Parts: sequence; C-alpha cells; structure tokens
Amino acid sequence: MPLRIVIDARRVRDFGIGTYIRNLVDGLGRIDREDRYFVVAGPSDVSELPALPSNFNIVPYTTNQNAIARSIAVQAFFRRFKADLYHVPLNLVPFGMPSPYVVTIHDMSTLLYDAQRTLRHNLRLHTFRRGLVNATQVIAVSDATRRDVMNLVGIAPDRIHMVYNAPDPIFTAAARGPELEERNRILGRYQIDYPFLLYAGNIRPQKNIPRLIEAFAVLRGELATHPVYSNLRLIVIGDEISKYPAVRHAVFQSRVEPAVRFLGFVPIHMLRIFYQAAAAFVFPSLYEGFGLPPLEAMACGTPVVTSNVSSLPEVVADAAVTVNPENVFDIARGMREVLLDDLLRLRCVERGYAQVRRFSWDRTAEQVLAIYRQAAAHHK
Repeated sequence: MPLRIVIDARRVRDFGIGTYIRNLVDGLGRIDREDRYFVVAGPSDVSELPALPSNFNIVPYTTNQNAIARSIAVQAFFRRFKADLYHVPLNLVPFGMPSPYVVTIHDMSTLLYDAQRTLRHNLRLHTFRRGLVNATQVIAVSDATRRDVMNLVGIAPDRIHMVYNAPDPIFTAAARGPELEERNRILGRYQIDYPFLLYAGNIRPQKNIPRLIEAFAVLRGELATHPVYSNLRLIVIGDEISKYPAVRHAVFQSRVEPAVRFLGFVPIHMLRIFYQAAAAFVFPSLYEGFGLPPLEAMACGTPVVTSNVSSLPEVVADAAVTVNPENVFDIARGMREVLLDDLLRLRCVERGYAQVRRFSWDRTAEQVLAIYRQAAAHHK
C-alpha cells in the first residue's frame, strides 16, 4: 500500500540544507511514482522546488509567530496530513512532531561550537537532542557525523543510517564550462582580472577563515615576485561576515586588506563561474558534517586544498591537497604546492572529477526511500 510522506521543505533557500532538500525531492520524484508526497514550503519558496510528478503535492505554509509558537503551529499543521511518515531534513525538530519521523543531521556544530550559554542557546540544544532521541530513524550525511551523533547524543547505532549528499547538478554539469562570454561578463561585473584563491561557504568560527587569511598573507609574501601570482588575491564568498569581526580583524592584522575581497551571497549559477575561474579552492574548515563546497569545486575542474580532519578526508579522499587546519604555515604550504606544482594540479583535477562521480542524488534518494519504508514499517 502506498505511503503518505510529508517532507518539511521550509528551509529550501538555505545555503547547504537547501541543496539537500531541493535535490533529494527531485531524486525521489525520479525514482518513486508509487508513494504520495506532501512537500511543505513557504509560499515564496515554492519556485525553488523542481518540477515533480503527479504523486507529489507542494503545500504552501506560512506563519508570523515567534519561534516557540511557530514550532507548535507547524506540528499541528503536519498532523492534518495523517501521514505514514514525516521527514525533517535538518537538525531542529518542531515540538510535538507526530510519529514516525526521520531526521537528517547535516552536522553537530550546534553542540560543538556554540559557546554562548544563553536561554535561547540552551533551548536550542534541548530541542536538538529531543528531536533526535524521539526520531524513528536518523540519517547522518557522513561517517564522521554518524560517529558524532552516537558519541554526543547517545543514539543507538541501529537507528542511525549514513547517506552521503552529492553536489548540485549545476556544478556537475559545469565541467563543460559556461560560455566564455558569460564568464567574462560576470567576472567583469566584479572587476576581477587577476588570479585568485577562493573560499565559499558559511562564515562561522569552525570555518577557520582567520587562519585562512593569515596563511594567505604568508603565501603572498612568498609569491611577491612570482611572474603569475605576484598579484594573487583571496575571494571569500559567504553570508553574515559582519557577525564575525575576527575575520575582518585577521585581514587588518595580516596587512592584506587590498588583496582580500568579501563578496557576500552569490547566486548558484554565478558561484560555479567563480569556482571555475579560481586558481584553487581553499577550505581549511575545522569541522564539517559533510563538506559540499570542495566537491562542488572539484566538479568544476578546480584543484582543492582542504583540511585533514572531520568528514573532509572521507569526502575528498586522495583528490585534494590536505592540510592541518590549525597550522597557518601548513595551510600556506598546501596553497603554494597546488599553485606551483603543475603535475599536482593536473592530478587533483583528474582525481577530483573521478571523486565527484562517487556521489549521486539518485543513489541518495534510493537510500532515503528505503529508510522511509523501514521507519514506516517499524511504526506499524
């Protein structure tokens, strides 16, 4: 008998979670014409969802209430569907969420890196833990995240399933490259006519941006007379930079203000052009639940320098130059090698393309659908 499945897609516009929601729903639409889906999204977010077959229903939902009232209201809204299964594709589960439900954990940074012990913080942690403990099944996006869920929350191993993410298809299609005219137009809009290293992602303490900037300052000094890279720049794409003054302070302290640019949010079709145009993509994060940006860069044919900790070695395998993210000079070493060693660059590009092919949204959707059916059967 077909299942009635509700998917919470209210965060479809978010940087990483939005990629997950959009591509998972798209993948489920390709492989499952039997079950009936209700995809709940904000009225203004419906356009972010892909075209779906007739067994999928897009359900607009909106509320202007505060966080607690909103959480209570949305679980009441979900109950109306009398579904066989609910999927919350992010860490925070609404209070009173109907069962059975599946939760996807993208990372554990809320528990590991939020040092503020405010009432709001404590409530968030309580909600995080309660949502996982009461879930029928938990999906972790990497083995590293799966271990974190077991160790930090105490979820039984048989309730946690590892299912990898994959890059958005706009990046895997980008291997063919955009038209040169489009690329020149977008780079010209930003007045970029110099070689640059690229960081793209959220701006959070665990992303390690201050050390990246310090390492870039070391590298700039080493390449001051280089015929190609003497005018090397660092471009940082990410939102909410103003909330983290340590990032700007690192630029000032390292005396590289003219050579570091912060571009804020960039639409996904433009982001792929920045990936393709970069001399290298640098991602020295201290912690990642999965780490999509390095894979996105690889899909665009760009060599990657990234950390040797958390989930990142699992995701990039031998297709990137890995560094100790807590050592400024090792980060600088990785960037220098990938810029100056032509054979290393070529190897990174070739292995990067091969590594990206290991990840597929169709495969992810198949695994998630099997978890849906297992969770629904377990609850009967």
